[in-house]
Amino acid sequence: MPTVDLPQGRVHYRAAGPADSKLPPVVFLHGALVNGELWAGVAAELAGRGIRSYAPDLPLGSHPIALNHDADLGPRGVAALVLDFLAALDLTDVTLAGNDTGGALCQFVIDTDAARIGRLVLINCDAFDKFPPQPFALMFKAASRPGRLRAMMATMRPVWARHSVLGYGPLVSKPLDAALTRRWIEPTLADPGVRHDTARFLGGLRPADLVDVSTRLANFKRPVLVLWGAADRFFTPSLGRRLAGQFPDARLVEVAGGRTFLPLDEPGLVAGEIAGFLVPAS
Repeated sequence: MPTVDLPQGRVHYRAAGPADSKLPPVVFLHGALVNGELWAGVAAELAGRGIRSYAPDLPLGSHPIALNHDADLGPRGVAALVLDFLAALDLTDVTLAGNDTGGALCQFVIDTDAARIGRLVLINCDAFDKFPPQPFALMFKAASRPGRLRAMMATMRPVWARHSVLGYGPLVSKPLDAALTRRWIEPTLADPGVRHDTARFLGGLRPADLVDVSTRLANFKRPVLVLWGAADRFFTPSLGRRLAGQFPDARLVEVAGGRTFLPLDEPGLVAGEIAGFLVPAS
């Protein structure tokens, strides 16, 4: 897996699709306690359409190595890391796509500096004061100390536990891959530095900060696609509709039966919507 050295530390990322593609690149942002593999199926589908994409492993709990001890890992700091990632790879006219906590980070990115962003895709994600929604707000608060985080993640070692209603189970509509979910929990169990990063990020989530960002979303004048799984019990369809209404140039697509991890459950559908958004039919 390639890496890039940023001011915050070394970041691993996945790249797919032709390196010489003439189409604008897509950059994927994932949520807490997962990594860029969430987008692997979407990236493969886009690659088949000639679209280059990048999926950095953000410091949200499933990243393979810890960042610098003094890195700013609040949401605004991680948004700055994303902007540094785009600059380091010299990516412009980017279609920035975010799911779950990654969608909130997209909002912080465009609020900080939208110069490299050509389009925005938000998929079942945090918005307004749902940062995060319950019951994750209580869980993340409890996990904001490294020791408690490790204890919580240790309970997820059995497959049945991490695929249950207390794990990743409610976020999907299709069966999970046990090897994938094991890779998601392993870094916080194995690496004290990763636990330190993750606890700092989770402890820095404040609904008031995202509410503040939402007051300026209308400043983003470029095209926005809000793609929303309509069966999501945490990020409900009404939240997606409200979020789409904040942008001057947004299109809302609701997916019947879709849940939070729509990119994992329906990679072909998500890739098709992104490709059509990127290159509209003439």
